[in-house]
Amino acid sequence: MVFGFGRTPEMVSPTDALPGREQPLPGIPDTHEVLGTSMHGPWPEGTQVLYVAMGCFWGSERIFWKLPGVVTTAVGYMGGYTPNPTYEETCTGRTGHAEAVLVAYDPTRTAPDLLLKAFWENHDPTTANRQGNDVGTQYRSAIYWTTPEQQESAERTRDLFANELRSNGFGEPTTELRSADDAGRFYYAEGYHQQYLHKNPMGYCNHGPNGLTCPVGVANLPAQTDILPPSE
Repeated sequence: MVFGFGRTPEMVSPTDALPGREQPLPGIPDTHEVLGTSMHGPWPEGTQVLYVAMGCFWGSERIFWKLPGVVTTAVGYMGGYTPNPTYEETCTGRTGHAEAVLVAYDPTRTAPDLLLKAFWENHDPTTANRQGNDVGTQYRSAIYWTTPEQQESAERTRDLFANELRSNGFGEPTTELRSADDAGRFYYAEGYHQQYLHKNPMGYCNHGPNGLTCPVGVANLPAQTDILPPSE
């Protein structure tokens, strides 16, 4: 993975964003193909939700559904202006949305620190609006929190990982940090995008150098699919 290179596009303005539509996209399933849980809720009492964006959401989602304590995941569009956008619209860069992952988790079995450890170690947070050859504001790095604990963890782990990046000669994180209330509604992506890499195991994953596996961290470490997830 190459850090900190390339020219990046600009964020669309609210007035220039696509209009979208009032109704949710049709055909979005309720049940997670891997975990067997609802992607929409209601979830068990105490379940908390964190939203992250780290490039193409296919590979991002797979990272999180494998982690202990995760109740469910879903992919969608968040952080922009267009209501209920399609994938094609989001790919134009004219919705303002990032390709995001909803991560619902049991706080008695995991914690924001563990979830965000996976977030920081599995993408390049130094390239604004791009991951590898995927370029556009929809591929930006972002964390949208829903609790004070998540906010504290996002800010603290960002600072800790920034130190690691500096010590290894890389640039500063460009990750967008803000509350989910400020980022706006999470719009579920089309059904075929949900758990895409489970349905298409050899599908494209921009978190790996060859599009097939997802490496961990900033060094040449084993693929994410070849190692155990963080312990509880």
